Amino acid sequence: MTTIFSRIISGEIPSYKVAEDNRFYAFLDINPLKEGHTLVVPKQEIDYIFELDDRTLGDMMIFAKKIAGKIKQSRGCKRVAVVVLGLEVPHAHIHLIPLDEESDINFNKPRLKLTPEQFQEIRNALL
Repeated sequence: MTTIFSRIISGEIPSYKVAEDNRFYAFLDINPLKEGHTLVVPKQEIDYIFELDDRTLGDMMIFAKKIAGKIKQSRGCKRVAVVVLGLEVPHAHIHLIPLDEESDINFNKPRLKLTPEQFQEIRNALL
């Protein structure tokens, strides 16, 4: 069965894409912990990140590093956290989350509710 991320990559489900190449896709999380919270996924459907071959995993981190730099610059945060959970969607992915304090990556706290205009503004800052 096709994952929700594959449906996003194909354009079947809209997203706020911030980067894409022939192997990876990055888009804003629609339920972010902080403004700029971005998901990075391989286009290849693999359930668990550590099932990716070494080259793909390494290249995914290099792809994410470029986006993290843009997040840090545009959001003015101290760091960008890299979080791998992988239970909510059976498609390997990482979360890039602007970080000013450790509590910023508490997935149990309420998520932000942003307007489409806010998403567009954040997305445009990351392009």
